[in-house]
Amino acid sequence: MMQAVEAKGFKIPIVGLGTWALRDVARMVEQAIRIGYRHIDTAQMYGNETEVGQGVRASGVKRGEIMVTTKVQPTNLAPHDLERSVKESLAHLRLDVIDLLLIHWPNPRVPLAETLGAMAKMKREGYVRAIGVSNFTVALLGEANKVSPEPVVCNQIECHPFLNQDKVLAACKKHGMAMVAYSPVARGAAHGNEVLARIGKAHGKTDAQVSLRYLVQQGIVVIPRTNRRERLGENFALFDFALTDAEMQEIYSLAHRGGRVVDWTWSPKWD
Repeated sequence: MMQAVEAKGFKIPIVGLGTWALRDVARMVEQAIRIGYRHIDTAQMYGNETEVGQGVRASGVKRGEIMVTTKVQPTNLAPHDLERSVKESLAHLRLDVIDLLLIHWPNPRVPLAETLGAMAKMKREGYVRAIGVSNFTVALLGEANKVSPEPVVCNQIECHPFLNQDKVLAACKKHGMAMVAYSPVARGAAHGNEVLARIGKAHGKTDAQVSLRYLVQQGIVVIPRTNRRERLGENFALFDFALTDAEMQEIYSLAHRGGRVVDWTWSPKWD
């Protein structure tokens, strides 16, 4: 069985496939599921929900065994827009239900209580199995957990060895939420890193696998993305080795001030 993180009664497989800017989406999703992935991550903003759905169906694996996440884009967070866009996402995916629906980026123009209220309604009406957030700060997590009528199960954020996310991780734990790491190999920056490569060599693993294992070993869900089929298997092979406390500490010390790789117009004021 695929390892999973449980948050508020909802299980999230600890390794998933990220599909942002993925080429040949349907085939990669299908192959990932055949390898053993049970968690596929997409978003309205990626424009590939249709292909993700095709890949899930083509895999031949029972629908109930695969967790599909999609994310509502920040321009769709007003209740009416959110409800319409969720139905559109389902139509694109051609799936019976969205397993996990996230707010992709916070939008200060729309009250969080209204957005989460609409998401909770979508859950109660059976369009969605669980709700969560993405790119939320400590303050926003506090607000979300206070105003949401339904449990907020996760926060998906940029997380890798070069970026210290201790504050957000502590807030997730405090609220009983899972943390999901996007860009878990820092968009390729893990490749060729001397420390990660040296530790990987000791375990017969790659630098990227060490980066992923570092997060998984802390109970953080990872959703690496790759356009190479051989990497799909590599990114999944994280459970036949463990990092020592000394290695974990050494990787932890790689974090630095300029480590963030994703920052744009919709970014909140980061912790």
